[in-house]
Amino acid sequence: MIEVKNLVKQYGEFRAVNDISFTIEEGKIYGFLGPNGAGKSTTMNMITGYLSPTSGTVRVNGYDIADEAKSQIGYLPEIPPVYPDMTPQEYLTFAGELKKVPKKELKAEVERVMELTGISHMRNRLIKNLSKGYRQRVGFSCALLGNPKIIILDEPTVGLDPRQIIEIRSLIQSLRENHTVILSSHILSEVSAVCDNILIISKGRLVASDTAENLS
Repeated sequence: MIEVKNLVKQYGEFRAVNDISFTIEEGKIYGFLGPNGAGKSTTMNMITGYLSPTSGTVRVNGYDIADEAKSQIGYLPEIPPVYPDMTPQEYLTFAGELKKVPKKELKAEVERVMELTGISHMRNRLIKNLSKGYRQRVGFSCALLGNPKIIILDEPTVGLDPRQIIEIRSLIQSLRENHTVILSSHILSEVSAVCDNILIISKGRLVASDTAENLS
């Protein structure tokens, strides 16, 4: 599904990601675990194509991420890139157009992702008036638009209250049937609760990769 080989990201003399290699299999939930500054977000940004690696390759279903693979990935950054003066429905329609969802399918697709993430009843509120949890759901909806095969989530529950965390975890687990999911966190219990496999990153290196049970 995803093959990462010898991935490196260098900023001057600082090496944020240091020769990381791993494979992601289809239909599973993977967790990137590590302290803040370990290189998780940088790695995820290179997998999505938001950042170019200094060296190494990322291939999705055989395609290089710089070529045709980006359309197969939905991405939720740690801070959702939503427009506060739009409503969720307006924003998702706009995002769907950017993602080139066919015009005749766009309205139904926006309805599908709003229903899936539980924001249908908030469709006409301005995003700036939504709670952090609902803004996170709007960003989650955007990642799901177009039904990409791979969903990448950077710290998807950070700053949420316990009830919202449980709801987001449940949503992530429900995606397993139709998507491969990668999420990052610096909290062990977070990734253990939802992930099939955990990759531990420290100081830019991959130091362990196994199931939660084996790692514990």
